[in-house]
Parts: sequence; C-alpha cells; structure tokens
Amino acid sequence: MNLKKFLTATITFFTSLSMTFTTSATSRNVNSTIMHRLPVDTMDTGGTLIFSDSPEYVRRNGILYEDTVRGNARILFYHLNDTGVKKKLAVIVENVSPIANKIEITRGGFTLPDKNFLSVGKSTQLMYMQDNFNDTIKLAKGERKLFQADMDKVTIEAGQLCYGVYDFTANKPVKIYVLMYPSNANPLTFLDSAKILPKDEHKLRGTFKHMNRTLRLRKAYDPKVDGIGYILIGDNATDFFKKGIDATDGEEVVNYGNYGINYTLEFRTKSTTRFCLCPRGGYYAGAMRFQHGNNSGTILTPTGKIYFGDKDFYQSESLNKSLEDGQAIFHSKLELSELGSYSGKIKFEYSPPGASNLPVHIILLPPD
Repeated sequence: MNLKKFLTATITFFTSLSMTFTTSATSRNVNSTIMHRLPVDTMDTGGTLIFSDSPEYVRRNGILYEDTVRGNARILFYHLNDTGVKKKLAVIVENVSPIANKIEITRGGFTLPDKNFLSVGKSTQLMYMQDNFNDTIKLAKGERKLFQADMDKVTIEAGQLCYGVYDFTANKPVKIYVLMYPSNANPLTFLDSAKILPKDEHKLRGTFKHMNRTLRLRKAYDPKVDGIGYILIGDNATDFFKKGIDATDGEEVVNYGNYGINYTLEFRTKSTTRFCLCPRGGYYAGAMRFQHGNNSGTILTPTGKIYFGDKDFYQSESLNKSLEDGQAIFHSKLELSELGSYSGKIKFEYSPPGASNLPVHIILLPPD
C-alpha cells in the first residue's frame, strides 16, 4: 500500500467517526441482574505469527526482531520511537531459499505514526478488518526487499507509535527483519551492520505457531431461556495466552494479550439476540468484522468516539474473579459497544487491537 493510500485510509477513518456513527457506546442504564459464562470450544489453527513489540519503547537503532518463516504467516510490529529524534521503521524480507521466491500479501493494516496510540491502534485494525489488500513481492536468490516499498517514506517523530499487521504467504523460506534506523539511512544497507536489540522487561516478541483461534459456542443460545450470557477473550483463565519462542535467543515467551492472534467467534441463536462488546482491562479502541448470512461488514468498538473502558469500575478484583468463575452481575456501570442483533448463525472476526487492554467479554442479551 502506498503513502497516499495510508493518508486516505486515515482521513476516511476519522471522517467516519465524526459523520456516520449513530450508536452510542456510553454506559447503558440497565437493571442489574445475573449473567452467566457460556461454554465454548476452542481450536487453534493457521500458520505462524511473527510478533515484534519488544523493546516497545525503542531508544536506539537496530534490529527489533528477526526470524525465518515459510507458508502462511502474519507479522505484527508495534514500536514507539523513544530516541528523541526522527527515525524510520521497516520490515525487510530476505530470500534464504536457493531458488527464486514469491511472497503474496493477502491482508494488511498500517496507518501513519502518531502520538495518539489508541487512534493508531483503532485505525490500523479497521484497515486490517476491511480485508481489501493484495500485493506480491518477487525475490531472487539471496535478494532483500522492503515488505512495503513506501515504508522508507514514513518518518516516525519522537514519541510517535508505529503499528502494522499483515497476513502473507511465502512459497519458500524467507527471513523477516523488523528494523528501526536513522531517517537518512538506506534500510537495506543499514541492515548489514545492524545489531539485534535486547528485549525489554515485558518480552513481548517471538514466533508463535497457529496464528488463528476459533471460539465456538457449544450450544445454541436461547435468549428466552438462557438470560444474559457472555464469553471471555484474553483473560488467560478461560482463554489462554499463546506461548512461543524468541528466535533471537531461544527463550520461551508468552504473548500476554494474544496480540496478533486472529479470532473467529461462532455463535448460534434460537431467536434474535443482541451482541455487545464490553472491555474489562481498561482503555480500549478497536474494530471487528461480522458475517451473518449474505451480510458482512466492519464494526468499530466503540462507535461514536475513539475509546472507552476507562472507568474505575473495571479494575474491581471481585468483578474480574466472578467473571472468570462463570457468574457476574450485569451492572448499569458497564460500558457496551453494540455489535448488532442477529438470529441463527452469526460469525465475528476479532483480534486484540494494539494499544488497547485485555481482556474483553462478548455479551449476549435478549433483544429487549
């Protein structure tokens, strides 16, 4: 995607925020009642996730992460320029096969860097969920190229966040480098002398098998019988964090929050059911995709404003514990982002958005 498309997508995103949203995502005045956790079956599938988020605050030039991958893969990079001067960030691909190689980029989201981290996270995920990306990289034996040619045109000012996520397929083994480098340097030349930077204390980088997860409701939800139900995402008690390997030093690492994991949420309902997303971990700003029969589209979470989930109510340990135990109060202080009302089979696509906090729960309610 070229720089003009980056700018157009970002402008379109913020224009839609101010002009087209009609559903409020503020707290709902509902009667307090009991809600129950709904049992789901979990299945992990898909290719390899390359995750680069450590050091998150980058204070010097170097390689942020590197590894070799083949077949279906996803790369997610999330880094803040903390050097005090302008920098650039690039993903470089190197053909390590003895013959020609081809990379098909099938999906992607990457918006211009900014100091408003939640806005960057939300707009990048919206682009990814819109699923309208197609690009090809051809590599000769031993050849290196930028993953996206316009990456070298994007300058990251001090204090700005750079966040992107792409799905791709490589015919043969390809080495991936995530690199921060001087704004006046050639990234392909700079890579020759670049050193791998140590990860920070959070250790959020690594290579993870099975980049997709399906959560399937075990039985059809009946709003007339089942009352208020919910499922949890990213709590590490019912939905566990992925474990992987940091390829730069061989250490086992944990993807706290499952960032870069693409979820498919499959539900069946016996009659019209209202679906909502509710944040549990704090500030939250993202996007989802739905498919219901022949209808599909994207949903911003929340609509009408950039973020929600900043209320002190969400930090209640008793609420968190009760949700994990399987029963909690559906309280008037909960903030809900409407996902729509559906009957029959409904499928959502979800991925934890960068800059947002986990976990979240998806709540199922009777339509009234």
